[in-house]
Amino acid sequence: MSLEPHTVVADRLHRARQRYTGGRRALVTTLLGAGRPLTIAELLDTDEAWSQSSLYRNLGVLESCGVVSRLPSTDGVARFEVAEELSRHHHHLVCSACGRLDDVDLPARVEATRHRGTAEAGEALGYEVEEHRLELIGRCADCR
Repeated sequence: MSLEPHTVVADRLHRARQRYTGGRRALVTTLLGAGRPLTIAELLDTDEAWSQSSLYRNLGVLESCGVVSRLPSTDGVARFEVAEELSRHHHHLVCSACGRLDDVDLPARVEATRHRGTAEAGEALGYEVEEHRLELIGRCADCR
């Protein structure tokens, strides 16, 4: 991403006639630094000043503006992360037992092979693949 994420977030919120409040900035900063998608409970643990209702409200606004992505998991609890175009390309490891999601980067050669394969699969059906999502499902270290 060429622009600083907070600049992009402020612009998207402005275009939606929303303000980039200190609370929203802190939420985006927390999600950017987390290294993995977080649940509402995990977000509440990071800042005791946040309330559950304000987190849901702010996450809803940020999600509607394309700043935050809501990710379903195997445990039925949503996780949240900053939209990929505001951070970096990555995939997810999902624990089939507890639902934990972790970000994972594939080696460049694997990513190149994946790119060729998805492009070929799309072309075979007349599609031009624009983006993809890859989730690897298994058991985390705590659940094994």
